[in-house]
Amino acid sequence: MSPPAISQQRDSARAGIAAQQGQKQPTAPDTTPKPPMSPRRAFLTSLVIPGYAQTVFGRDRAAMLFAVIEIGSIGMARKAAQDLQEAIGLPRDSVVASYKIDPNTGLAIIDPKTGLAVPDTYIASRFTDDRIKARRTHYEDWIAAIIFNHLFSGADAYVAANLWDFKANIGVVATPRSAGVYASLRLR
Repeated sequence: MSPPAISQQRDSARAGIAAQQGQKQPTAPDTTPKPPMSPRRAFLTSLVIPGYAQTVFGRDRAAMLFAVIEIGSIGMARKAAQDLQEAIGLPRDSVVASYKIDPNTGLAIIDPKTGLAVPDTYIASRFTDDRIKARRTHYEDWIAAIIFNHLFSGADAYVAANLWDFKANIGVVATPRSAGVYASLRLR
């Protein structure tokens, strides 16, 4: 086979199909709107900071809900931790209920060594083992609420990232006679 002669014409059936070597075909610009955050990043950021990714997607009410739940749960967990530490620290403590009284004077008998009134009866500590266990459970419940809030916020952000361009509105309506669910979808 001999090489093609310069004077030969190209096959008209293949004209314009093959690009000349060294030249790239111009590509059309990508006009597809991109989400402000990937689903993975949305999940991870809202997992660490509940409600953060929701603000990126314009879901301010959901973000506020997760933030309020987080702050409330942290406050209650702190209070439960203080109650637990109080119960652990005072399991065998008691309170003086009454002092020994001198029958002649009607005054409390004073200990000559300490100079303090001599106790007669005591009230046992209110922090029994059952109460310590209940306070520990209470503390663990608030920690579980915090963890649940983080996970649920992350899952909500993941779904919001996947449906970021889906403009649907779903809600609940209450009327004097009944309750109902409505849904609206905006078509472009």
